[in-house]
Amino acid sequence: MRLSEFNRAVADEFGAAYGRQLVRDLVIVELGGRTCEQALAAGVPARDVWLALCEATDVPAERRHGAGLPDPKKH
Repeated sequence: MRLSEFNRAVADEFGAAYGRQLVRDLVIVELGGRTCEQALAAGVPARDVWLALCEATDVPAERRHGAGLPDPKKH
């Protein structure tokens, strides 16, 4: 997962404004007690950060895989 895909997945799942807030402010134990923003800056792969965010916010498993990829139906 690329960073752009991570950002798209966050916006699609949580909305742009709330998603940015979560990435910036939510501290996640699985990310070493860091926010998503801090974990990404420290070099944690975007896919790992996405999955940790999903787990922390109870995103259903069926909405985790493939998230962030462009919807082929829209192109």
